[in-house]
Amino acid sequence: MAIKKKIGFDIIIYDSFEELEESDRRLLERSVAARNNAYAPYSNFQVGAALELENGEIVTGNNQENASYPSGLCAERVAVFYAGAKFPNMAIKSLAISVISKNNEVLEPAAPCGNCRQSLFEYEYRQKSPIRILMMGAKGKVVECSSVADILPLGFDNTYL
Repeated sequence: MAIKKKIGFDIIIYDSFEELEESDRRLLERSVAARNNAYAPYSNFQVGAALELENGEIVTGNNQENASYPSGLCAERVAVFYAGAKFPNMAIKSLAISVISKNNEVLEPAAPCGNCRQSLFEYEYRQKSPIRILMMGAKGKVVECSSVADILPLGFDNTYL
């Protein structure tokens, strides 16, 4: 007999950056600083990511485009791969993402792409604790999600291999 299940999750939406706790504002500010250094000459869409590790370290990354489009990397993967290389056994507590476009005003927060969700999910699965995500556009509201698994339902992990 078939069973129907609904998959869903809750998010918190803050009307503005100022509503956040100071530590979350600092993390988002680091993502904005990283975003401003993104290399995005083709899309003009700059993304910054900042990870807070359990030891208090903040690791940042930004998108790095390439004329051969598949060769570039997203900000989230730049940050998480650097954290994995520099702090190999350190859990990630939170991820802040901010975006801006030179082509139009981005007021809505942007969630990680599918490739980034899968990469982040691997780290969350490996550390056996959730990675909280804060997302922000150029300005305005901020969205908080409590886990990468929430934004990647039915995620693929090593139990399938």
